[in-house]
Amino acid sequence: MSIRGSAVFARPYRAFLFDMDGTLLNSIAAAERVWSIWAERHGLEVATFLTTIHGARAIDTITRQALPGVDPEIEAQWIAEAEINDVEGVVAISGAVEFLNRLPGEQWALVTSAPRELALRRLQAAGITPPAVLVTAEDVAIGKPDPACYQLGAQRLGVSVQDCLVFEDATVGIRAGEAAGADVMVVTSTHLKPMVTAHPSVDGYEQLQVQRNAEGLLYLESVAG
Repeated sequence: MSIRGSAVFARPYRAFLFDMDGTLLNSIAAAERVWSIWAERHGLEVATFLTTIHGARAIDTITRQALPGVDPEIEAQWIAEAEINDVEGVVAISGAVEFLNRLPGEQWALVTSAPRELALRRLQAAGITPPAVLVTAEDVAIGKPDPACYQLGAQRLGVSVQDCLVFEDATVGIRAGEAAGADVMVVTSTHLKPMVTAHPSVDGYEQLQVQRNAEGLLYLESVAG
């Protein structure tokens, strides 16, 4: 769906909920360097495996492999530590910093599959100030595509998740937003090929503006050419 004419521009929102990797910042190169080492160590076909890692918690990605003798918690901790130590090339998505700086701090949250320490490290590397509300891998028992993370983000902001707009880039995250009952905006900046989606999409945040009305509600505006 193109950005113009989308229903997300026709209604107000109480808050915005943002995924992190691929949505606010690009960490693909760093993540794939770490995961490639892990995959090789465990005898996986690296190129195929790397297509499965984005948007999900490390522990869920590892558990899905059902590798004999592998403890997902221990391996996920190794992944987290390796990723914390490798933030080379982590940069903000185009226009993201300026867009976030225009949002009231109490009206947006970060909802990421990354562990908290890694999330803070990558935000710092990308020059993004962390919000007051962060939902990270440790905060939920089941990761995306389960909606619990987005429901928790809204709850911590004191709003209904149905009154929120979710910004996502990955299929599992989009499904989580949908399952939570929120509207979804897809950010395609890091996509190598077009994503087929029923949701509106943007390449970068320069295409968007936000206004706040007298009641404190957020309205999204398109400035796409």
